[in-house]
Amino acid sequence: MKKISCLILSFLAVCFSVNSQVAVTPFVKGDRVVFAGNSITEHGYYESYIWLYYMLHFPQMRIDVFNAGVGGDVAKQIYARLDGDILAKKPTVLSVSFGMNDSRYFEYNKGVAEEVRKSAVEESYKGFLQIQEKIKGLQGVKKILMTTSPYDETMKNPQNYFPGKSATIEKIAQFQLEAARTNNWGFVDLLHPMTEINLKGQKIKPEFTITGPDRIHPGNGGHLVMAYLFLKAQGLTGKPVADVKIDASKKKVLQSVNCSVSKVTASGKSISFDYLAKSLPFPIDTVARVFMNPQKQGEALDVIPFTNDLNREILAVAGLRGQKYQVSIDGKVIGSWSAADLAKGINLAVIKTTPQYMQASEIMDLNQKRHDMEWQIRNYYWVQYDFLKDKGLLFNDSDAVRDTINKYAPTNGWLNVKKGDYEIVRVKSTKDEFYKKMDGLTNEIYQKNTPKVHKIKVEQI
Repeated sequence: MKKISCLILSFLAVCFSVNSQVAVTPFVKGDRVVFAGNSITEHGYYESYIWLYYMLHFPQMRIDVFNAGVGGDVAKQIYARLDGDILAKKPTVLSVSFGMNDSRYFEYNKGVAEEVRKSAVEESYKGFLQIQEKIKGLQGVKKILMTTSPYDETMKNPQNYFPGKSATIEKIAQFQLEAARTNNWGFVDLLHPMTEINLKGQKIKPEFTITGPDRIHPGNGGHLVMAYLFLKAQGLTGKPVADVKIDASKKKVLQSVNCSVSKVTASGKSISFDYLAKSLPFPIDTVARVFMNPQKQGEALDVIPFTNDLNREILAVAGLRGQKYQVSIDGKVIGSWSAADLAKGINLAVIKTTPQYMQASEIMDLNQKRHDMEWQIRNYYWVQYDFLKDKGLLFNDSDAVRDTINKYAPTNGWLNVKKGDYEIVRVKSTKDEFYKKMDGLTNEIYQKNTPKVHKIKVEQI
């Protein structure tokens, strides 16, 4: 059965990918980008990583990215939040993703999968039509539809097994693609590339998943894959952080892509120069940040060419006559290589001790602080739309409503988890202070992300 499922999913992926090319234009200076979705978006990591790439690769081009995810949402719930949450952020770019919850869960264990599928797709499409009608007339807003990341139906795992759910997600992805074509909106396919990654890994290790142990929520590695696929859809792969090539014997700069090289000096055993890149490398986080998912960001590097496509800061030095050389930046040795390796080129972007990597790591940490504050705000919106709205208490942040929340929290697990953040953010002065601090962190990032001039020295050992 599993082999059949793999063959079917592979066939669907091939058919879909051949016909799924819809352009997604890169962001431009001043863009306000809003990502609307469910808990996968609410986690906030893939959009945070997309923004981090822009912060580092285009440091002089400020954009603002906003999380508009609410856990559990289906298309009709995203529609219900458009005015009060999503469009209130005044986007110039709006990305909408849904499908994981729309495709349903336990119903597959209770009835015929095809009946569940038909009902789920019809309901999801009906909700989407409301979204489409609302946003297609928005002037000055670029629209992007993005499939959900996959439900990993094929991994070896006893948890959350709902046979037939993946095929329902496929049907939803098909109408998302057709809508993007019809409306001339951007389209990003996460579903099929990530499914292919899962199937490939499971041939070697049946328990493998780039999604997560619950089959649903990607961990940090999965979110980096999602960010990579989005940036790839924008045509940003192949653009180096910098690419330098110098002929030491001639003291000549042969190549300087996305950077400038000056003050080249050389002796018999060394060469040095001033180096100013226009971008910073992308640092890799080492913490597993998604709840109940041990996956770390670096695990994505085993399944996608992120480094080769998006994170190359190449230093190549030809014409060296010795056997081995050490490289220092601003007087600090970062490593040693053979003359042959230096002639081929080394990737400074993966060396954590360079000053530019450490500068980028500081930006990453500031962005994480901003993300954590935004997550608290998303918990506030979850309480608003997944609890208070049905009680006719939307945006009623009175003490009486707080007491209502405390009353129901012991029997509502998600409400119990999120009520603490709601209690903090519900106070208007506190909420305003949150936004002020987040904006302050963003301002600080765009003050500190300007690349600096570094003195690079290559010296014979």
